[in-house]
Amino acid sequence: MYAAVDFGLSNTDVVVWEEHTTECRTIRFNTPATPENLKEILTEFYPGLKKIELIGVTGGRHKDLPDHLEGIPIYKVNEVEAIGRGGQQFSHSEEKSILVVSAGSGTSMVSARGEEYQHVGGTAVGGGTLLGLSRLLLNTIDPAEIDHLASKGDRHVADLRISDVISGPIGSLTADATAVNFGRLARENVSVDRHNLAASLVTMIGQTIALIAINIARAQKLNEIVIIGHLSDMQSMRKAISAVGDLYNTPIQLPHSTGHAIAFGALNIAENRHGKQ
Repeated sequence: MYAAVDFGLSNTDVVVWEEHTTECRTIRFNTPATPENLKEILTEFYPGLKKIELIGVTGGRHKDLPDHLEGIPIYKVNEVEAIGRGGQQFSHSEEKSILVVSAGSGTSMVSARGEEYQHVGGTAVGGGTLLGLSRLLLNTIDPAEIDHLASKGDRHVADLRISDVISGPIGSLTADATAVNFGRLARENVSVDRHNLAASLVTMIGQTIALIAINIARAQKLNEIVIIGHLSDMQSMRKAISAVGDLYNTPIQLPHSTGHAIAFGALNIAENRHGKQ
């Protein structure tokens, strides 16, 4: 039995592998990386700690952890490597070099070229931004509720289209593309309900992440982009990101259930290190 824990800023993700069976869990709050918390996480979800042969850890202050937990070796995996390897595992591309976008509380972008991983950019805009602004605008920080509201809303009630500001499309941008996020509210005193506010908010965050990813991928000469992280669990966010990829004729992979991808990456790297000893 192998285990890995990703101590994220908003979520702590756990992956356990045993005889070709994988189980994933998420703790919806940040858990400090301490030996006591690590033991509690693993014994709570997976009784029989002694069955575990190795533990991979990443994220948070994982480097402060000891090298062993009750005799079980702990492998400390750099976050950049865990993100890159996790993205490779979830990618359905045959490309050997990809840009992995970890969309969590913030957004980190890692070039993954074989077994070489490098942090190449990112943005402070991410899931934390979504929840913080949703608290102010929507009076909720529940991702499922935000997703539901956004899926029922119309972003154009608060946003300005290209056609609202000029007479026609610009390059690959259609007349219906967003010209200014929340720009209509700056121009007009319009009433916007929670559904439409949510749609505009999700659109702004999804567009920001996707545009930065496309520009970084082009600068790094990477032909494929893979999005991982809990932010991509939201269907409305996936739709907003995909729309940007379509506009710029750039493939953006959005594999399902990638909230645990970084933990999977840490597990894979830890397993490889363990096998070499």
